[in-house]
Amino acid sequence: MSEAEALARARARQFITMVMPFADAASTDLPLGRLMRLSLFQISVGITMVLLGGTLNRVMAIELGIPVSIIAVAMALPLVAAPARALIGHRSDTHRSYLGWRRGPYIWFGALIQFGGLALMPISLLIIAEARPGTVIYGEAGMTLAFLMTGFGLHTVQTAGLALATDLAPEDKRPRVVAMLYTMLLVGMVAAAIVIGRLLSDFSPLRLIEVLKGSAMLTLALTVVAMWKQEPRRRDLVPTGETKESFRAALRSLRGQKGLDRLLVALAIGTAAFGMQDVLLEPYGGAVLHMAVGATTLLTALFATGSLVGYFVSARLMGAGGNPYVVAGIGLMLGLPGFAAVIMAAPFASVAVFSFGTALIGLGSGLFAVSMLIAAMGMVQSGRGGLALGAWSAVQAVALGLAVAFGGFARDAVAGLAAAGWLGRAFESPASGYSVVYCVEILLVFAALACLGPLVKPQRVEPRAAPAGRFGLADLPN
Repeated sequence: MSEAEALARARARQFITMVMPFADAASTDLPLGRLMRLSLFQISVGITMVLLGGTLNRVMAIELGIPVSIIAVAMALPLVAAPARALIGHRSDTHRSYLGWRRGPYIWFGALIQFGGLALMPISLLIIAEARPGTVIYGEAGMTLAFLMTGFGLHTVQTAGLALATDLAPEDKRPRVVAMLYTMLLVGMVAAAIVIGRLLSDFSPLRLIEVLKGSAMLTLALTVVAMWKQEPRRRDLVPTGETKESFRAALRSLRGQKGLDRLLVALAIGTAAFGMQDVLLEPYGGAVLHMAVGATTLLTALFATGSLVGYFVSARLMGAGGNPYVVAGIGLMLGLPGFAAVIMAAPFASVAVFSFGTALIGLGSGLFAVSMLIAAMGMVQSGRGGLALGAWSAVQAVALGLAVAFGGFARDAVAGLAAAGWLGRAFESPASGYSVVYCVEILLVFAALACLGPLVKPQRVEPRAAPAGRFGLADLPN
């Protein structure tokens, strides 16, 4: 190879690294092409999350006329399986199959369960929307099963997929690999929100069926392509006689970490503050600002873009040795003008103000979530990262599920009381129920800040480790 060719290749590598921030995650054992193919399972998860967390909210509330309280329960159902992620990961760690695979069977069956949930969903929703006497109960039962299957499949695919990625990557590359997979999830969410929004711009029940059935097929295909010939077959998976620390003892030791209980409480309150509006965002845009289905679906893309920016900003601050509690507090404080902008969008009838508030909430949410995870993992002793991650995910999932359900019921309750004339003429606006929920979120932000405050300590009081040369999260959940 001549000197000119070597220089050209070096410049090409430098350009790829500049354009793709995680290109350095590739290695000899896991080249970039194989890593990019593996990341397709995160794209499938992103498509499902857009459907569950954004598009279906608007369609069920506005086009199908389903009560928001029922929608809130449906949106919270996929989160029921989230606390089981630690158990799923543990089982895939110790699984033995006749084919010599550990992660593959869990990824495959998780993809099948997710496919079944998405395929069952449209007919169940249309039965509820028809509201025929004697048939609604079947639609509600089908909806419950569909959302549970989709949520459980999603969490299984994601947990086993991330575990497979860490198995394949060299130890020094694992943080970069998993950080790249998390970024691909957000990219997938943004792309899915744009495409689904355009497909549903001319809404009809048939188009809804086509989008959900097509999404089910696409997520299954992406997962199959992602896992094809990724996990090597092993015949040496044999149990050992080593005595392991019991779960109860490990949990007791984990809770002994100073400040961890307060951190988890702050995480729960902050997660509820940012997550309560998940079920209301698109219905608010449709009912109050009269936005079309495609336009409201783009709000999910805007929120995910804000979260992605928050992730990179948090990465930069953490890489410079920033205090994770301070960064989390900044994320919470960014939520205050975001929620205020969403509330003020109604009297101004401004889609621009509403979109600005949505992006700001996403930015604050990304800063808060990543910083709190870094803080939690920094408290844990070596060898207990999985348990800490399980506790972090469980607290976040329970708080988010309760917040989503409360937000839906609170909106319906305020709207019902206002329609009955109990709250006066000031609450007769269709935005009143939504605004009350956003005001509750503002109060929760202040509560999270108050809980987080005692954990913030200057460098001279509690020295922190020097920042790493490159930023990466080895156990970042989604």
